[in-house]
Amino acid sequence: MRLPMPLTVRVDVKTERLLQRLARKRGRTKSEVIRDAIGVLAKEVEAQEVAERPYDQVRDLIGSVQGGPADLSVRTGAAFRRMLAGRRRKA
Repeated sequence: MRLPMPLTVRVDVKTERLLQRLARKRGRTKSEVIRDAIGVLAKEVEAQEVAERPYDQVRDLIGSVQGGPADLSVRTGAAFRRMLAGRRRKA
């Protein structure tokens, strides 16, 4: 069995009070609370790394729509100007 590695962690007063309160409520040492918190954080990070990217979630939809003008994103400025000009005329 390996002995724990000594480690010094500097925290502000607010964090120290929170750590003391958590340790007292759980009946554990501050070191145990910190080790548990690191374990939880490590699991969260691993879960995020495994999670799909937004692209992966919609990749089957990309390119699946047929029809419509192919240059919609190219002509947005012109369409917006026409829309604004039409509003000015109505006002």
